Amino acid sequence: MGKYVMSLDQGTTSSRVLLINKMGNIEAIAQQEFTQIYPREKWVEHDPEEIWNCQREVFIQALDRNNIHIEDIDSIGITNQRETTVLWDRKSGKPVYNAIVWQCRRTSEICEKLKSEGLTSMIKSKTGLPIDAYFSATKIMWILDNVEGAREKAEKGDLLFGTIDTWLLWKLTGGKVHKTDYTNASRTMIFNIHELQWDRELLEKFNIPESMLPEVEDSSFLFGHCEKSIFGKEIPITGIAGDQQSALFGQMCLDKGDVKNTYGTGCFMLMNTGDKPVESDNGLLTTIALGLKGKINYALEGSVFMAGAVIQWLRDDLRIISDAMETETMAYSVEDSHGVYLVSAFQGIGTPYWDMDARAGILGLTRGAKKEHIVRAALESIAYRSKDVLDIMVKDSGIDIRSLKVDGGASRNNFLLQFQSDITGIDVIRPQLVETTAMGAAFLAGLKTGFWSNIEELKSIWNEDRIFSPSMTEAERTKLYKGWQKAILRCCNWDE
Repeated sequence: MGKYVMSLDQGTTSSRVLLINKMGNIEAIAQQEFTQIYPREKWVEHDPEEIWNCQREVFIQALDRNNIHIEDIDSIGITNQRETTVLWDRKSGKPVYNAIVWQCRRTSEICEKLKSEGLTSMIKSKTGLPIDAYFSATKIMWILDNVEGAREKAEKGDLLFGTIDTWLLWKLTGGKVHKTDYTNASRTMIFNIHELQWDRELLEKFNIPESMLPEVEDSSFLFGHCEKSIFGKEIPITGIAGDQQSALFGQMCLDKGDVKNTYGTGCFMLMNTGDKPVESDNGLLTTIALGLKGKINYALEGSVFMAGAVIQWLRDDLRIISDAMETETMAYSVEDSHGVYLVSAFQGIGTPYWDMDARAGILGLTRGAKKEHIVRAALESIAYRSKDVLDIMVKDSGIDIRSLKVDGGASRNNFLLQFQSDITGIDVIRPQLVETTAMGAAFLAGLKTGFWSNIEELKSIWNEDRIFSPSMTEAERTKLYKGWQKAILRCCNWDE
């Protein structure tokens, strides 16, 4: 048995590698950003080959910079940006088009057509998902219909589909393994989450050949081995989970009613609903939380498309900050947001509104508003959107949420977490290790190999860092949130 489990954390803006020891400590980390491609308005793409090369390079960096030998690696876990879609040639291994990213809205018209055909209820009943450009199915359709020769290859069985986990697994195994796990499959809009298989009726409706699709396995499973020629050792790949489900597991949200919120590029809140799927009438997704030892756990999920990406926009586009770390100090430097609200609907808006035509806005501006107020409003917007989701989650599940576990890069921001606690009126719990997405994939991999003996051992590793408790009055909370609801409704249906 090696000394470390390696977690490949392939995100929307960067690829990372973390080496985690038996005590759950991060012994090494390497990270590298890659190119964001915007061919047209609302279109977002990545180069799959760049993602692979970037992931491979940080793998080597993590070992070399810390003088760790490849023989010390017990196993590999993969966690990934979900829904992002890659199609590649089975024979050459070359992508036929760039990866279409989960944020991309190019297939909105396809979605509207599917809705007009009356497919909304059927798709939701089978997949737990609304019809939206967010998910993989319409991205597959677009590539098949718009890339020369793609459909012909697909119908011959020469074209493969995968989310990013499947693409990395294919590359790591030298093209020997074409698999995914239940969590990633459940995000495609073509996987039946009740029957646990690709849905042939949906495939026929979407004109997607079944031969393109990967085999689906538990999240903790021996998917294959990394080719010796790549890193010098055949390393077992034994854990795969989409980033948000990986974070749910990394937070040890294993019981019915446990909730976590991840503040990454987007913001994603998941509630473990146990072995029964819970349907939502208010815009939440019903999805698979985990496949472990042949048992499935389900989750309710709320999706906020822009969270940390809002701060990135302040830095890279508006240039009113030079580093994300400045936002906490700037937010605390003013008493309030001066009545300013920032609605982050840059690419439509998710739960519970699901409005592809919404657009972003900064509302409530007066001459007294300063950049500090805008920065504070940006941080507050992340918390407001999370409250939107939390309130619906309580309503649909019938479970009273008393605390919220948080993780992700922006969870280091004390202002954000205190405001999150204030505006929701519940405790917000930050763990000592906020890298729970990477930890979840590592835990899944290490469980399979015996690196960690059982769930109880993993629970002993998780420890809280700080609890943020509400200090805001109910009257103030109600007033602020009423202003937020007014602002967000002004931004809906903008591009209709």
